[in-house]
Amino acid sequence: MIAGIGGFAGTCLRFLSEKLGAIICHLSSFPLGTFMANMLGCLIIGCLYGYLNKTGRLSKAQNALWITGFCGGFTTFSSFSDEMMGMIESGQCAMFWFYLLVSIFFGISMVALGASINYKTAAKS
Repeated sequence: MIAGIGGFAGTCLRFLSEKLGAIICHLSSFPLGTFMANMLGCLIIGCLYGYLNKTGRLSKAQNALWITGFCGGFTTFSSFSDEMMGMIESGQCAMFWFYLLVSIFFGISMVALGASINYKTAAKS
């Protein structure tokens, strides 16, 4: 049940990020909404990873709500993959490679940033 609540919230925010991305980036073929959702999801996962390493615990309910539910509903590998296929099919090879590389680089960077936020907080305590 708690994963469903998190998933509902994540899916609603994902929908809104897609609309916001379309407004901001309406003239470009770059899928900003999916990118924003995935990067924010990576940051949240990094924060949770850092919290887990800092405290040594993340309850089953917290895991179900935030990781399985919210991040599972908010981030979207399937939309990312669909957009990548669309780029290939429409001959946008440069955009395909750009989107792939920035998604990987910034996704990993956002997880690291999220984890480091908790490490820095732990060092100050």
